[in-house]
Amino acid sequence: MKELKDYVRSIPNFPEEGVIFRDITSVLQDPDGLKLAVDKMQELLEGIDFDVVAGAESRGFIFGMPIAYNCNKPFVTVRKAGKLPCETISRTYDLEYGTATIEIHKDAIKPGQKVVLVDDLIATGGTMKAAAELIEELGGEVVGMLFLIELTDLKGREVLKKYKVMSALSYEGA
Repeated sequence: MKELKDYVRSIPNFPEEGVIFRDITSVLQDPDGLKLAVDKMQELLEGIDFDVVAGAESRGFIFGMPIAYNCNKPFVTVRKAGKLPCETISRTYDLEYGTATIEIHKDAIKPGQKVVLVDDLIATGGTMKAAAELIEELGGEVVGMLFLIELTDLKGREVLKKYKVMSALSYEGA
């Protein structure tokens, strides 16, 4: 039986020299790998009381939706700016080169709801910190952040230290 790590393809020197890119498309393309990834992530939520699963665009949708479905919870999208049709709130955050803005519908989270945020990867933690701030601005409580992969050397966990951060896999090195 293959381990979850066996399904992740590592591509050296992409997008630049010295970086090892952890490619999840190989996980998604294999039914056993996809099932294992969702199951492992969902296992990390055992014992956590939550009302809503929210996923960051776009790969947070891939993993967040089946988890929400399996747990019989609603799913909320956190999208790139300009993609949501109703009234939104937004947060701009820093990237390595430049900035990005994410948005959420104003009515997506009700005050007091407990939210688990999901994404495929935690690197520097900027996207999820911004997403958590949006949830909190709407009166929600972030009770966990769930990732398939954590790149430990980029120290995203430190940026998110006030939250419960969980990852199914972790890798050292860039």
